[in-house]
Amino acid sequence: MQFELPIEAKDIQKLIPHRYPFLLLDRITAFEPMQSLTAIKNISMNEPQFQGHFPDLPVMPGVLVIEAMAQACGTLAILSEGGRKENEFFFFAGIDNARFKRQVIPGDQLVFEVSLLTSKRGIGKFQAVAKVDGQVAVEAEIMCAKRVV
Repeated sequence: MQFELPIEAKDIQKLIPHRYPFLLLDRITAFEPMQSLTAIKNISMNEPQFQGHFPDLPVMPGVLVIEAMAQACGTLAILSEGGRKENEFFFFAGIDNARFKRQVIPGDQLVFEVSLLTSKRGIGKFQAVAKVDGQVAVEAEIMCAKRVV
């Protein structure tokens, strides 16, 4: 599979199995195989989580920011292997050192910067940072595991 940057949402769907409302990446803007990936997510008031989190003070749930970071990490792994193979998935396998430093609200654009730290036997460990306007919103070390189902 060959992709040119930027990779738009319709092509991200060829790489990872997520779909609306759980596809949390809008565009891949940079990619270095086995090294790093940069992706964005535009935060809109129309997203379903804001109906309940919180109606009078809409804040993107931190767990969804972490999930988006994990999707970016999995996408880095898949692109580094040349694309997604049939019945092959990368699952969120672990998280360490997560820190939430800034709220994410409608109108923000999240920029995810992920880099591969180590990869052994189908398990990758990544450093992941989510930023808004250059400020760190969330950072964590994320593990993804390859599994054929």
